Amino acid sequence: MSVTLKLATSLDGRIATASGESRWITGPLAREQVHRLRGAHDAVLVGIETALADDPELTVRLPGYNGRQPARVVLDSRQRLAPDCKLVRTAREIPTYVIATDAANPALVAAGVRVLTVPAVGEDRPELKAVVQALAAEGLSDLFVEGGGQVAGSFLRCGLVDALEWFRSSIVIGGEGRPGIGALAVAALAEAPHFRRVEVTPLGDDLWERYARG
Repeated sequence: MSVTLKLATSLDGRIATASGESRWITGPLAREQVHRLRGAHDAVLVGIETALADDPELTVRLPGYNGRQPARVVLDSRQRLAPDCKLVRTAREIPTYVIATDAANPALVAAGVRVLTVPAVGEDRPELKAVVQALAAEGLSDLFVEGGGQVAGSFLRCGLVDALEWFRSSIVIGGEGRPGIGALAVAALAEAPHFRRVEVTPLGDDLWERYARG
């Protein structure tokens, strides 16, 4: 499975203020391109904190778009996704997966959510290599990881990211803001994940930077 990590950050790599305000860091042209990228992937993945905070649809919403909708995936070890959230309410229309570390919640299954159970690591977090394998077994080939910061850091730390789609705005939030990438446990520069920049495109006041694994 190919894994692409999407980041939409301030100039200094923040995805929200300290209070959690994040809408909108990037402008409409950048957001439009994110929807195109969603449509080019088999599945879109977020962590449970993003799902609870934003209640996202994770669909492609472009004028005149009639193409397929990607499957939606939530890393949700304890299956905290609410039955009345948008993802669960539309699970029978668009394939929706919850990645858990325990037996499937019958309420989610009854709503049409596909619960995949994988081994846990650390603080009861899904083991990401097992997540990728489980999704590949479902016939999904291209995964678009949208966040948040801890999820981004975890995928990078595990060496699972093949490409970066980085949308960088022209605002500066500062050190108290929430980072776009969580801890990587990098002790030396030689240990840092390395990517090769392949394209830079201005989108209004934002920059769209594309990277491939180096």
